[in-house]
Amino acid sequence: MNSILVIDDEKSICSSLQFALEDHYKVFTTTDPNEGISIIKNQEIDLVLLDLRLKDIDGMEILKEIKSIDQAINVIMMTAYSTIESSVKAMKEGAYYYITKPINMEQLFLLIQKAFEYESLKKEVHRLHQSLDEKNGYGRMIGKSKKMENVYHLIEKVKDIDSNVLITGESGTGKELVARTIHELGNRKNGPFEVVNCAAIPENLLESELFGYRKGTFTGAVHDKVGKFVSADGGTLFLDEIGELPLSLQAKILRVIQEREVTPLGTNKKIKINFRIVSATNRNLFEMVQKGQYREDLYFRLNVIPIHLPPLRERKEDLPLFIQHFLEKNSQRMNKPIKQLSRSVTKFLYEYDYPGNVRELSNIIEYAVALSQNHTIDFEDLPPFLKHNHSEANVQKEDGDYIVFPIGSTLKEIEKKTILKTLEYYGGHRKNTAAVLGISERSLRNKLKEYRSKH
Repeated sequence: MNSILVIDDEKSICSSLQFALEDHYKVFTTTDPNEGISIIKNQEIDLVLLDLRLKDIDGMEILKEIKSIDQAINVIMMTAYSTIESSVKAMKEGAYYYITKPINMEQLFLLIQKAFEYESLKKEVHRLHQSLDEKNGYGRMIGKSKKMENVYHLIEKVKDIDSNVLITGESGTGKELVARTIHELGNRKNGPFEVVNCAAIPENLLESELFGYRKGTFTGAVHDKVGKFVSADGGTLFLDEIGELPLSLQAKILRVIQEREVTPLGTNKKIKINFRIVSATNRNLFEMVQKGQYREDLYFRLNVIPIHLPPLRERKEDLPLFIQHFLEKNSQRMNKPIKQLSRSVTKFLYEYDYPGNVRELSNIIEYAVALSQNHTIDFEDLPPFLKHNHSEANVQKEDGDYIVFPIGSTLKEIEKKTILKTLEYYGGHRKNTAAVLGISERSLRNKLKEYRSKH
C-alpha cells in the first residue's frame, strides 16, 4: 500500500484528508513541518500533500528540503491563494502538481493516481535502461565482445576484495573507466575515488601530491596539503601511468603499501590509512623490471590481480555500440539533432585501426558532430588527419602519409622528424601521437621540450 504524508497547519484539513484517503493509502498527518521532515526521514513516504503557506514557514522551503532528502518523492502543493507565479515556481522546485483549496476530492484522487502511475513509469524506464546497459556492457563500460565479457567477469570476481589490481592496455582503451567500475560496483563504493596520473605530474611535485606536506616544508608551502594517500582513506587510489613512476619514489610507495601508513613531508607523524590501490599502465612493467627500470618488489605488490584491456582494433564488434553512444552523447550535449553516419563514413570507421583506441573514436565523433550541419555525418565533417586518408569513393594512402629520410640520416634526426611529422599528422593531438608511436605522453613531452631547446 502506498503511503501519503499530509503537512498542513490546519488540523481540520489534516483530519478530513486522512478520513478521505485512509481506505486507499497509508496516511500520516502533521501540522508541524519539522515533524513532517522527521516522518519522511524515518518512514517510507511515497507522496506528500504540502500546504504552500504554513504559518511562519514558507511551504516552498519545505518542498526544497523534501527533495533534498529524496528526489523520488512526489509532492502535490495545496494552496488557497493560487497564482500562476507561485504554481510555476512550485513546479520548478520539483512539485508534481498543485491543487487549490477548498479541495475537490475527486480531482485530488485523480492527481494522486496519476502521480503514482508517473512514478511507476519512471521506475520501469530506469529498469529498462539498466537492462539495456547490462545487455550492451557492464556498469558504465560499453561492449559485448567476448574479450570484454572476460574483462567484466574478472571485475565481478575482484570488485569486493581489497587485493591490488593492475590494469594494462594501450593508451585510450579505457583503463580509468575499468578502475572506476571496480570502485563503483565494489564494497568501497561509498568511499572516495582518488586519481593520480603519474605521467602528467612533474617528478618534483609528484611526491608532495601523493604524500602531502606541512606548511613551511618548502618554498611555496603556505598551508598544509593532504596527500592523495590520505584522501583515499576508506576508498580507492587509482595510480594511472604507474610505469612512469620515478625510481626514487618507488621504494617510498612500496613502504606505504606494505605498512598501510603514510608520513607527510615536513613531519615525522605517521597516519594510518585504509585504501585499495588500482593502477594502470600502457607499458610492459615486467620488461622494465628485467632492465632495472622498475622495482621488482613494487611490481609484484601492484600486480596481484592483472586485468588486460584489449585494443579497439581487436574488438571491432563493439564499434557500433561505441559509435551510437558517442553520437547520442555529443548530439544531446551540443543540442543538435541526433546524427547518423553516411554509408561510406561508416565503412571507413569500421575499417580504421584506431591507434588511439576508444579515446580517439570519441574525439572523432565529437569533432564530426560539432562540425556537421546536416543530419548525416559525411567525409567533410571528419577531423583533418582522417579526411586526407580517403576520398568518398575510395580509401587510399596519399604521399603525405609517408616520411622520407635521406641516406646517412642519424637516428636522432630520424627520431625527431618522425615525432614532429606524426604530431603534425594528428593535428597536434599529443595523446594520439604518443599512442601511435608507442611511447608515453611524458616521453613525448620531454622529446618536444628537447627539440625546442636546441632551436
